[in-house]
Amino acid sequence: MSKRIFTGLQPRRLGKLAAELAGGWMAAEESRLRERRGHERLRAPGAGPDRDLPFTDRVIVTLVCLRHQLPHAALAALYQVDRSTVTRAVREIRPLLAARGFAVPHRPGLRLHTLADVFAYASAHGVELRIDGTEVQVRRPRASRPGRRAFVSGKKKMNTKKAAVVTDGEGRTLWAGAFRPGRMHDQTAVRTEGIADLFTRFPQVKAKVDAGYRGLAKEFPGQVQAPPLKPKKDAPPEQVAAWDQARHKQSSERICVEHANAEHKQWRTLQRYLGRRDDFDETYTAVAGLVSDRAAER
Repeated sequence: MSKRIFTGLQPRRLGKLAAELAGGWMAAEESRLRERRGHERLRAPGAGPDRDLPFTDRVIVTLVCLRHQLPHAALAALYQVDRSTVTRAVREIRPLLAARGFAVPHRPGLRLHTLADVFAYASAHGVELRIDGTEVQVRRPRASRPGRRAFVSGKKKMNTKKAAVVTDGEGRTLWAGAFRPGRMHDQTAVRTEGIADLFTRFPQVKAKVDAGYRGLAKEFPGQVQAPPLKPKKDAPPEQVAAWDQARHKQSSERICVEHANAEHKQWRTLQRYLGRRDDFDETYTAVAGLVSDRAAER
């Protein structure tokens, strides 16, 4: 199960990832055991019965779940453990993956965690950003659940959750967040994350967006570039031709963020999310962080 076809990671990167997560997992495990016991440990670390699923296998199982969305019962049968053991392993490792943040191209020691980090990085290194939203189909809420209609996407006509994705000019993921129900507009979602304040604080940061963020382009005309407005029906042919050329140019410069969204959805769990909606944000962040590791090496 450690092969790349199952985990989505090369063996070398998988080993580094397991070593990176080991410290955080051990600290969380010791804290959990200390809380359960109510006192400090009486035996040396490592004493007692062995775990049914060692730490490295827990990482592998979580990656396989994210990559292929296999049922926990199927993985439990492969590892000859109880299904609850696999479920517990995923719940332990997935938050650690989500907390890693996003890799920065050619800077191994630096990782971005918030949208403010992205703007500070772009300002310091002159990176032009690409911003876009993406949707993932989720399970339909129960009929009695308040706010059920909030998940119905007006674009896809299905129950979805949205995520905002920020990349550089090469399509390398720098941040993914602003997770909101599918009914919320893309621009509203990033505004709730304070993106307008960040453009004000970092006036040198520039970004290219699609037509859904035209309000930001109007508010920050020198920083945010949206597709040009379509000419009126009675516009002369040369004006229409100039608009079409400008639209294609802006689209070709912005399309890399769409490619980043496609990279995220190579992981089966983000093609159609079948888990609990409460875990979607953590799952998407974990997958986007793993994708950013590979993209940062390009």
